[in-house]
Amino acid sequence: MSKYLLIMRGTDETNAAMMADLDQMMAATHQFIEDMMKADVLVAAEGLDDPRLGVVVDFRGEAPVVTDGPYGETRELFGGYFVLDVATKQEAVEWAKRVPAVRGSKIEVRRVAEADEVPQGERDGRI
Repeated sequence: MSKYLLIMRGTDETNAAMMADLDQMMAATHQFIEDMMKADVLVAAEGLDDPRLGVVVDFRGEAPVVTDGPYGETRELFGGYFVLDVATKQEAVEWAKRVPAVRGSKIEVRRVAEADEVPQGERDGRI
């Protein structure tokens, strides 16, 4: 089994559409989570707070610069995620296709690297 991250991506417009019918979206999401739990594939699921309440730490210069949200382009906002433990990428994709989402949003599917796939430091195992 491998872990896959389903990243919920939306825009200002899709977030507004979701908020317009929030009760229905929450009910559908609750059912989706129950389905994943019954299938024993759900590892974690979280939604994220409004991007206007976040910050970005930018490392482009010599010293990190902290900027209050909203930050940068908001064409695709990272709105939350599900972590699934499934046998194949295709199984993760099939679950992603079932995510309750409004028209125009996207779900990015990415495999979570195992510890032995991450380069280790030479002396103490740090990256």
